[in-house]
Amino acid sequence: MKKVWIIVIAVALVLGGFLWYKYFFVFAEGVKSGYLNYANKKGYIFKTYEGKLIQEGFGRGKTGALTSYEFEFSVENEAVFKQLEENSGKQFDLHYKEYNGAIPWRGNTKYIVDKVVNMK
Repeated sequence: MKKVWIIVIAVALVLGGFLWYKYFFVFAEGVKSGYLNYANKKGYIFKTYEGKLIQEGFGRGKTGALTSYEFEFSVENEAVFKQLEENSGKQFDLHYKEYNGAIPWRGNTKYIVDKVVNMK
């Protein structure tokens, strides 16, 4: 009986460690810059704040061609979302955290914007 409890505890610790690493460990954080395309609140069960930033730059493909990149993100803080929602179309520098997986009540993406660094 003692071995069963040791196995159950070991499995619970491994599973807990995996879940923490997958959904709560911050893999990377940084700042993305671009023009805010949209900010909205959506979801069937969990209403989350979502947005998209259009980044400009030189990309692969045609040499010297201007390409756009999209950065889709989620926002947990309602105050940050309101600032984005009221200023759609402006250029933003957004600080974000990247997780290894998305949680439905946190947002639809693994990128979570936690603050606006700059707005132009």
